[in-house]
Amino acid sequence: MVKRAVVRVPATTSNLGPGYDCLGVALQIYNEVTARRAAGRTRGAAHPMAAEAGAAFFAAAGLRPFRFAWSIMGDVPVSRGLGSSVTLRMGVIAGLNRLAGSPLDRRAIFDLCTRLEGHPDNAAPAAFGGFTACDPMGAPPIRVAVDPRLKFVLLVPDFEVRTDEARAILPKRISRVAAAASAGRACRIAAAFATKRYTLLRGMFADEAFHQPYRESLVPMLPRVIAAGERAGALGGFLSGSGSTICCVTMKCAPRVATAMLQASGVGGGGIIITQADNRGFLVR
Repeated sequence: MVKRAVVRVPATTSNLGPGYDCLGVALQIYNEVTARRAAGRTRGAAHPMAAEAGAAFFAAAGLRPFRFAWSIMGDVPVSRGLGSSVTLRMGVIAGLNRLAGSPLDRRAIFDLCTRLEGHPDNAAPAAFGGFTACDPMGAPPIRVAVDPRLKFVLLVPDFEVRTDEARAILPKRISRVAAAASAGRACRIAAAFATKRYTLLRGMFADEAFHQPYRESLVPMLPRVIAAGERAGALGGFLSGSGSTICCVTMKCAPRVATAMLQASGVGGGGIIITQADNRGFLVR
């Protein structure tokens, strides 16, 4: 009987501008969740998100719940739009799955995590790695590997943005013309990643309809940081998830892009991460 499992889950950047709730990329930044069988009171019962993930796993697997303890450590910032909640939920689910003899496959773990998250754009790349295009209505995600020459430059501010707050600020109605423009760019982003013609990403991260124009009030330096990154050589930039992280994508001069973004931000205490895509998704050992 397996008594301990360690799950490494990658951070994710999602939406990619106009691909709201649909597009995401796994990044080489990780959290590790350790799950183990336990006696007595469990850590799972002490944290609502972990307890919910545990209950969902046992129900989906059709198993009688057993007591478990868990811990998490790593480099994924919390409430910064980099999928920290997915690293916890997916880590707990995948860890319990290993402890229980692996009754669920990777697709089932993704589906379960998506249900808990309420949207698939972070869960898909965390599960499968690479770039993923998802259907929020439930069709299987499409995944393609990302070339390591594509760099993701992350400006991580020293303030949080809560996902529920970032969703509450969105309007209930949007312009059809603006939505069509954003949807068209999202399609081109998917095509650029699928064909690895990354230069086609230039100018495609702009979102006129779905979320970024409204979330600028939560991350006011967003437009000037993106503009500075583009002037320094980035193909473009976007709000990572619901923020507060801002991501610029580049194939050259990543340090120069990073410096420009940081200088334009005017935010003290923020940090820069330069990374590339993770093409494997979560790993269990």
